[in-house]
Amino acid sequence: MARGMLTVEELDDAVAAGTIDTVLVVFPDLQGRLMGKRVTGRYWVDHMASGRAPIHACNYLLAVDVDMTPLPGYRFANWEQGYGDVALQPDLVTLRRIPWLEGTALVVCDVLDEHTGAPVEVSPRRILQRQVERAAAAGYTVMFGSELEFFLFRESPEEAAAKGYSGLTPHSDVIEDYHVLQTTRDEYLVRAIRNGVDGAGIPVEFSKGEAGRGQHEINLVYSTPVEMADRHVIYKNAAKEIASQHGRSVTFMAKYSPDEVGSSCHIHSSLWDADGTTSLTWDADAPDHLTPVFRAWLAGQVECGRELAWMYAPTVNSYKRYQPESWAPTALAWSVDNRTCGFRLVGRGPSFRLESRIPGADVNPYLAFAATIAAGLHGIEHGAEPPPRFDGNAYAADGLVRVPTHLLEAIEAFERSKVAVDAFGEEVHEHLLNTARQEWLAFTRAVTDWERRRNFDQW
Repeated sequence: MARGMLTVEELDDAVAAGTIDTVLVVFPDLQGRLMGKRVTGRYWVDHMASGRAPIHACNYLLAVDVDMTPLPGYRFANWEQGYGDVALQPDLVTLRRIPWLEGTALVVCDVLDEHTGAPVEVSPRRILQRQVERAAAAGYTVMFGSELEFFLFRESPEEAAAKGYSGLTPHSDVIEDYHVLQTTRDEYLVRAIRNGVDGAGIPVEFSKGEAGRGQHEINLVYSTPVEMADRHVIYKNAAKEIASQHGRSVTFMAKYSPDEVGSSCHIHSSLWDADGTTSLTWDADAPDHLTPVFRAWLAGQVECGRELAWMYAPTVNSYKRYQPESWAPTALAWSVDNRTCGFRLVGRGPSFRLESRIPGADVNPYLAFAATIAAGLHGIEHGAEPPPRFDGNAYAADGLVRVPTHLLEAIEAFERSKVAVDAFGEEVHEHLLNTARQEWLAFTRAVTDWERRRNFDQW
């Protein structure tokens, strides 16, 4: 068991000893944030650990936007149905200490129908679990890693809000990509995040400065899909909480400033046998070392890249990251170790894997991983062949299929996607599609600072 993980018995003992008095009982929402309740340690031991007292949450939490506004158009939860409850079922293998919060443990839950006990199919964790089940039925284990970037600012969250999130002070005055001296100046905080999540049962590989002023990346050890998605959202939450404790703020916006690079979430995927012990990706003698099954997996990613783009880029802001020569891809092309392409083959032997550079840091990992599995299985089931390998500068090349240029374009592609309907089911597809539509409608009603600056005194 990884350092920081807890068994039920160990948590019981910690509560009895007084070293843990609070259990965060959480689940991911549609934005990939942690929602839930703080349960007292004694109540957990006396009631929840044995399953005698289920915990509930309002079902509107799977039908709101990032501002927690209940949205129209959902079949699952709405005003007409009265916004009832769902039951939260703790997944006990996710029990872990939270070192940066005093006396606190955390458990991730699955969301169930409170009357039938059936899984709520539109919950993000369940959407991913369904794709894992599809892969297992086909004889495959999928492994994932996510590289998540953020910008660090000197203002606290309260100070940033008071400034309207404008004119903030990056923690660095210089681009700090791989820059050891500058990252040393940031180390008091980045080290706290790195060690905090590692102590919460989320193994960390390394941290590094990134290609922006105040931009950082912390890489986590790869794992199976649901566990990796759980690690991703806990790490993201940890970075914000730990930064706040130090009087600093961070953002995982895909593009926080037109003058800076965007923040990515590069997703690494690899295919293994049913036991998860033998890699199915590498063939030393094959072109580009791709086994036939991994070649089809790659083909599925390229083929489905546009129609599933919303699951990698869910906000209006997501699409502002796709700029030429910005390290964010604009082409659904693939190559070997070429950062101008949307898909990049890296590693050797068992570490051989596909890096998707499409997602931004605002991604919901459960949905992004689910989309990746769906696309890969589509490629395998149809014996798909990828387009020719691209060599050169994909930003400048003609004739390549491009990522959508804005959210509405992605919504239209997702709406028409037979792959999404077949993989996720009509109920889930419609739920996600409404989420995307409501994000676009919210933006069309907004009046931006850019519009005021451009038009206030000119019309």
